[in-house]
Amino acid sequence: MSEQRFIIEMGTGNDQYGQDYTKAAARAIEDAIRHSSLPIFEAVGLSHDQMRVQVTVGVQEPEAVDCAALATKLPRGRVTVRAVLGGLNVPNPDTGGVIVIASAAVEAFLPPQDGWVLQRKAD
Repeated sequence: MSEQRFIIEMGTGNDQYGQDYTKAAARAIEDAIRHSSLPIFEAVGLSHDQMRVQVTVGVQEPEAVDCAALATKLPRGRVTVRAVLGGLNVPNPDTGGVIVIASAAVEAFLPPQDGWVLQRKAD
């Protein structure tokens, strides 16, 4: 096994008025990572560069998502983003507008880590 997944976070996001799939996907990614913190890197002396981050966003029009722009918004790791068919379009019968709902899975992978030892901080 070349890598091990050590975290997966899920989130949802929407664009209520602009029918912007990239904006909805960005909000889903932000929702997924908003409450995450990875103190393990400092605790075991790993570099964030060792982490590969794989993001999958689901929307009804995956071809309308700017995956390269989304990748630049993630703060750590070597990031790839792909858009797939998913999410939901909710039409408004009164206005003809569409609310775009996106879902996201953010996965982080590291090379296999045998014998992790937490580093102790000096007092």
